[in-house]
Amino acid sequence: MVPIPFALPVQIVSHPIRMATPKVDLIYPQVTGLANPTAQSAINLQIITEFTRLATELGYGNPNLVEMVGYYEVKTNERGVLSLLLVVYSFTGGAHGLTLAKGLTFDVGTGKRYRLGDLFKPDSEYTKILSGIISEKIKQWEVPVLEPFESISPDQDFYLADHSLTVFFQLYELTPYVYGFPYFPIPLKSLESIIADPSPAATLLPF
Repeated sequence: MVPIPFALPVQIVSHPIRMATPKVDLIYPQVTGLANPTAQSAINLQIITEFTRLATELGYGNPNLVEMVGYYEVKTNERGVLSLLLVVYSFTGGAHGLTLAKGLTFDVGTGKRYRLGDLFKPDSEYTKILSGIISEKIKQWEVPVLEPFESISPDQDFYLADHSLTVFFQLYELTPYVYGFPYFPIPLKSLESIIADPSPAATLLPF
């Protein structure tokens, strides 16, 4: 693995969408100033596409919509890797609202978006390995699951942050609503033997 110590963080601009009735307060990110305009366009298109999908799925434009709030968190912005978490909440009536979250991880040099399987070597059985780690954490942390946990999906939601891979589940996917989003951070160093190189996970391994 060749470190990339001089890859500076990318510039991110927040774009708001606000309405008074119904109450809508959305803020989504766009990258700017990249040396590769094609990569910049690819990243921005995928961000707005996913953000729009979340908002639409939660009722944006629905006459029953009462409130919608959306925002983003920058999880990693270094060494040519950008990892984001998009979050949208909406309330359309009933006992409570609903929230969806989506992790996006990019190579800022090429604009390539990485799925979970892209981080690992072929035939590494990464789903089995990650599922085993998560299963142990569920027991250790006494996470209240809706039904016995068996395995993550090959394209499970994730983001990269603090030299860790954080795998997460949507509301109701693993735990009751009241528990919120179940997040499972796993140190990249512990996965080093199965991490693909090159990949954002390899780039972010501690030196």
